[in-house]
Parts: sequence; structure tokens; C-alpha cells
Amino acid sequence: MSAPTRIGITVNGEDHLLTEEMSVRELLEHLKLPDKGIAIAIGGGVFPRSRWDEPVQKGWELEILTAVQGG
Repeated sequence: MSAPTRIGITVNGEDHLLTEEMSVRELLEHLKLPDKGIAIAIGGGVFPRSRWDEPVQKGWELEILTAVQGG
């Protein structure tokens, strides 16, 4: 029996410890964040929506930005 997965990541400056493997899309759902009207950067680079089904990797620093209407 293997040890449970533990993946330490940072989202918008807040540390998180994931206990199961999940995709970026699943992470958004886990954190109760929308998957529309947002942009994701990992390590300072844009992470395109076409890659959101890839698994989250240990040590990632994610910034999740939401679109805001102004006037």
C-alpha cells in the first residue's frame, strides 16, 4: 500500500496541500473558483486553457486572475 499523495502548491500567495492528484480544472472546482472569466499563470507564465486537464505538479505557484468590469 503506497502513501497518500501530498502535493504542496501555492495559489494566489496561499499555501495548499493537496492529498490527491487532480487536474488544474479539478483544482478550480476544489477551491470553488469559476472556470470562466479567469486566467491562470504558473510560475509567472500564462497557463492556457488547453492545458487545464493536466495534473497539478508539486511546488507550482499559481496566480488565478479574474476579469473585472470597470467604467
